[in-house]
Amino acid sequence: MKRIVWIILIAAACVASCSRSGRHERVVAGAERVVFSQPDSALVLLKEINPVELKADSVRALYYLVTAAAHKKNESSMAADSLTRMALEFYEGRDYRRFLLSADLYALHRFWAGDGRGALRLLDSVLALPGIPDSLMKELLASRIGVGGAEYDCRRNIPYVKRMLELCEDAAEVAEYRGQLCENYVFAGYGDSALAVIDELIADAAAKGAGEAHFEYTFEKIGILEELGRYEESNDLADYLMEHAPGNSAVSFLHYWKALNHFNMGNLAGAQEQLALADSCALGLDEDDRNYYRGFTGPLHEYIDYCRSGKLSVAGLATSNNTRRDVLNRMESTKWETEQKALREENRALALKTQNDRQAAVIIIVALIAIIIALVAWWAVQKRARKALEAEERAETLQKMVDELSSRAPATDDHEALRRAMLRQLGVIKMVAEAPTEQNREMLRRFSSIGGDTRGALVDWNAVHEIVDSLYSGFYTRLHERYGHVLSDKEEQIVVLMAAGFSTKEISVITSQTAATIYVRKSAIRKKTGVPGKEDIVEYLNDLDSASGD
Repeated sequence: MKRIVWIILIAAACVASCSRSGRHERVVAGAERVVFSQPDSALVLLKEINPVELKADSVRALYYLVTAAAHKKNESSMAADSLTRMALEFYEGRDYRRFLLSADLYALHRFWAGDGRGALRLLDSVLALPGIPDSLMKELLASRIGVGGAEYDCRRNIPYVKRMLELCEDAAEVAEYRGQLCENYVFAGYGDSALAVIDELIADAAAKGAGEAHFEYTFEKIGILEELGRYEESNDLADYLMEHAPGNSAVSFLHYWKALNHFNMGNLAGAQEQLALADSCALGLDEDDRNYYRGFTGPLHEYIDYCRSGKLSVAGLATSNNTRRDVLNRMESTKWETEQKALREENRALALKTQNDRQAAVIIIVALIAIIIALVAWWAVQKRARKALEAEERAETLQKMVDELSSRAPATDDHEALRRAMLRQLGVIKMVAEAPTEQNREMLRRFSSIGGDTRGALVDWNAVHEIVDSLYSGFYTRLHERYGHVLSDKEEQIVVLMAAGFSTKEISVITSQTAATIYVRKSAIRKKTGVPGKEDIVEYLNDLDSASGD
């Protein structure tokens, strides 16, 4: 019974665990299918899962991979995706595609966490691997170019941008990365190469009638010309843009470029005039754009003042730097508050999950207790029913034996005479008396009147053996000599009673054993004496003795 209960408990626990694990696996797999097309939907699916519950490494690794992929697709912060490293380590050597995706996502996490150089090293090592599919290669290159630009690793970025251009098929992508190539050329100090690329972009935009792109590329060319020291050309191009786009929000920066060109040419008056115009135009900018603008013009104001007065004021530089620092602090504060809010939400979700798990555990325990009680009750009922049936069969067999013994008809053969003698000799009265029910007491009174006086003694098996030997040509003696060393006393008694013609039920009554025990002992007798399964035990043993005698 204990074994059955343990099996049920283990099975129930396994079913509950497998059901939850299977559900988590399906949810994560579903999120993976939609993450690149519908990242918000993927995050909604993953929100239902508490990662603490994910026991299988495969499911946990995929959970972290999909979560980070959704953040990347949404262009949101990946500073909290540190566990993408677990996915990277899990998929290495197992799943090449997911390994590459994990490497890309973990590199972006390191960038967001402030380790830009570490992110570049990881991306460089992965991009050097062989056999990367083009689709994944583009993802990795895009990350490398973006992080490299943010870290001003422009010189090493250039080969990656060129490689990306070889893979791009869409015209918009080609234009985007040609612009990236131009920008990296500028910051790497390759002004002539940057100028050649920007001229091609300007020509393409003009040919396609793309006015906005034409303006942006021309604006970029102004800065490239300034870097090359071609100040007059840079000023002419700035005048051209102001003439053709007078209301553009970039006018303040166009005046700034002219001020910088005049300053570099030694024309302080012209530089100051253009800078004043730039400041006037910047009054219409919003706060963020105005702060960005002041990041450029603030130092130029200080340089012009220094050239005119011979003194360098720290206050102006401090104002500009403090403004940028305040903006950065606000951004960091917002980021911290966002992370704290996410952490609080996660803690609330964990607490709710713990409460739900506790309730589910109580329900499971109550259900298991109910099942155990039901099984115990069923087992008790079955046991009582079996005992009642055995008692009924025992009483019926006893009744038949009593009726046979009380019969006044003379014995017709030695076999019947033996049965009657043995019924007296075997002490049926004793066995009836051992279960002193009212029915057995009545049977005892009837049996005692038959004249067989056992005086409550136990079966005298020595006398039984003598009777069997006398009637069956020494059957017991031959049995004991041949198998006495392997058969137990009870097994010999069963064989003797079988030889005397007693049925299994009668043998069970005489020997005070259940019928099931008699069947088990018969199987043991067959095994010990070598009697085949379909052979009669007594006949087989008699035939064996006859063959030995011959």
